[in-house]
Amino acid sequence: MVVKMNFLSITGPKDDIERIAGQYLSKYEIQLENALTELKTVHDLRPYTDKNPYDEVLKRAKEYLPEDLKTNRSFPEMTPEEAIELLKKAEEDLEELQEKKAELLARQKKCQDSMDMITPFETIPYDIHELLGFRYVKYRFGRISREHFEKFERYVYDTLDTIFYKCQCDDNYVWGVYFVPVSFADKIDAVYASMHFEHYFMPDEYMGTPKDALEKLKQGLEGINEELAALEHEMNRVVADHGDQLAAACALLERRREVFEIRKYAALTRERNQVFYILCGWMPEDQADAFQAEIEDDERIFVVVEDDHDNVFSTPPTKLKNPKLFRPFEMYIKMYGLPAYNEMDPTIFVALTYSFIFGAMFGDVGQGLVLLLGGALLYKKKGMSLAAIVSCAGIFSVVFGFLYGSFFGFEDTVIHHIWLSPKEAMMTLPIIGQMNTVFVVAVVFGMFMILTAMLLHIRVSIKNKDAEGWFDPNGVAGFIFYGALAIVLILVMTGQILPAGIVLGVVFGIPLLAMFFKEPLTARLEKKGSGIEGSVGMYLVQSFFELFEVLLSFFSNTLSFVRVGAFAVSHAAMMEVVLMLAGFEGGSGNWIVIILGNVFVCAMEGLIVGIQVLRLQYYELFSRYYKGTGREFVPYEMKKAN
Repeated sequence: MVVKMNFLSITGPKDDIERIAGQYLSKYEIQLENALTELKTVHDLRPYTDKNPYDEVLKRAKEYLPEDLKTNRSFPEMTPEEAIELLKKAEEDLEELQEKKAELLARQKKCQDSMDMITPFETIPYDIHELLGFRYVKYRFGRISREHFEKFERYVYDTLDTIFYKCQCDDNYVWGVYFVPVSFADKIDAVYASMHFEHYFMPDEYMGTPKDALEKLKQGLEGINEELAALEHEMNRVVADHGDQLAAACALLERRREVFEIRKYAALTRERNQVFYILCGWMPEDQADAFQAEIEDDERIFVVVEDDHDNVFSTPPTKLKNPKLFRPFEMYIKMYGLPAYNEMDPTIFVALTYSFIFGAMFGDVGQGLVLLLGGALLYKKKGMSLAAIVSCAGIFSVVFGFLYGSFFGFEDTVIHHIWLSPKEAMMTLPIIGQMNTVFVVAVVFGMFMILTAMLLHIRVSIKNKDAEGWFDPNGVAGFIFYGALAIVLILVMTGQILPAGIVLGVVFGIPLLAMFFKEPLTARLEKKGSGIEGSVGMYLVQSFFELFEVLLSFFSNTLSFVRVGAFAVSHAAMMEVVLMLAGFEGGSGNWIVIILGNVFVCAMEGLIVGIQVLRLQYYELFSRYYKGTGREFVPYEMKKAN
């Protein structure tokens, strides 16, 4: 069912909004709306422009406090001012250590960057400082892509006055150093640049070979890391002395920051010399009553409940509330679209009909028990809504399995059918002749389901005082026409006498005329003019084709339910094939084939049947009584502030 909502306007002094949010609203579910948008008819409103005072304090605290700082202790007497002061004091105590840490981190980064720069050239067996002392030869450290290096080596290298010393390579790059006479440096540098040679600038503060430099850098990095570890230990010790209080202060300010954010939904107004806030939002009716009862003695808050939703700019959000057994089926409703506030919630109807139709299409006691137990176990372990749906469908599979006499594909062997055997049951119909009984029952059941969907549409139309529901193909007119057609077909197929022609003419003719002239008749009831747009001739042509489409949809929608019987028969046929492959025609066979066949059929056909039943719900039934244009109820989450 759709939970009834109340629209609340909450007002109080500007400086009291945080107390109200933390003390009261944190206990209830309320979907806040922008007050400036909702209260367009109220003059002299302005938004909150105050900056959140807790952002900067918490941002700095995250820089010097450990990320995993938590506490199980509570400090109910601590005020936001005391929490801020406590954090500032800790920041001052850690300031010198923070500066030293920043310095060490900078040294660590510089050392690591130098190592990254030198590592590719580790194999050079020369002292870097000796290279730096060359007067007539220039050198360049760097890398070149493997593709360009191969071209350079094959076509260009031998024609240049240069030496390329290759140090290291991988799938993408070749690292090395090239030497060139000073007199040819500009020309040869240009050639290397055309080959996309990337120049590396080597650090010159290290003596010896690159390998020696790397060793010194590693030792230096280890020393820096040891200093950082000792510094972290010292900082943790300083924090640990007041760890619980600091964690509580951060938690308190986090909550206060969240509560402060509620101001973005509020508007401000001035009454004489005092400024008031206004908050607007939707709250479930039972919670709204409890909220009003709680604030009855609070003189600093005033609440107005708007009973007439037509006076509210935003549409009421939708919150579903169903018995626990049917709650997993809300997943299918949300996939299609939540019901609008003035629509019915089809969850229970979908749960019952989906499970029933699934069972009729997949009737097998053994496989139904597998779905029932497997779905229930998966739902208990993982909480998956789909698993609960499968489990419910499995119950009806077991029921229809007894009706069909099917147990893991053994038809009328392990158990005898109570009703009929889908593959063998036949009946004779006038005009048509022999037909499988389950096909006939499926069509009759489809007619019943379509008529039920029409009744649901009529119910919603009456509830919303929608005049179109009288003349709509899925309203009263469509229900009378389709119901009369279903009765006539049943009378013909059972060999009964039909009503007089005049009666049939009235029963069929009046609903058809009502559907044909739906727009003008609806406009007449609602007193909105003629209801005909454009010329009368064009309206008649358009109405004719629309009525033809309606009649065609009645026929196609009814035949769609044949699939219910078709899958019941196909299940028996598929399991018969499994038994044949297992060699059970002679009374014994291969049990491994039986098990694997059951697993395959249960998985594949179960999936297909599940999709087909959902298709029947969405296309044959929902299209007649359900729109799914609602918006989800999303309560504003607030943690209770101290």
